[in-house]
Amino acid sequence: MKTSIALKFVAACAISMGASATFAHVTLQDGAAAAGTGYRATLRVGHGCEGTPTTGLKVIIPAGFNGAQPMPKAGWTVSTRVGKLAEPYESHGTQYTDGVLEISWTANTPADALPDAFYDEFVLRGTTPKKPGPVWFKVVQTCVKGRNEWVEVPASGSSTKGLKMPAALLEVLDVQAAGGHSH
Repeated sequence: MKTSIALKFVAACAISMGASATFAHVTLQDGAAAAGTGYRATLRVGHGCEGTPTTGLKVIIPAGFNGAQPMPKAGWTVSTRVGKLAEPYESHGTQYTDGVLEISWTANTPADALPDAFYDEFVLRGTTPKKPGPVWFKVVQTCVKGRNEWVEVPASGSSTKGLKMPAALLEVLDVQAAGGHSH
């Protein structure tokens, strides 16, 4: 059983890395994490909108992901929206997000914007939900011209096949059930 969880973790990471190389979506560097543990979410932005630079990025914190804290970024202003949110979480009942509900980074000047031909990373940290399953980070990317709304999630499961603008997927795994432990 422990090997099965490890294989799922490796597969989720491989899928995450392949997705960012094959598609130009906003993706997470590490696509899997243990339930109820600290997690560093590194969102990779691979292009702008309509060939223009990225000037802003807003991340909607998923249900059950608590204690979110953004990492400051040189040349960008970071802001947060705080509160408490209760929402259904697939078949696992109600999940709560307490604290930061959204994080936004905004380029301070046009020179600080992320050029379309470059990529960069935006980082936050928090605690994963206690219940395993797919967790979706919805991201709105604002550019000099237009915007990309990476907010689509499948009706069930974790396959993004057929989605034009998928949210960034984090597979939360039940390491404890497999006999493992986390720190």
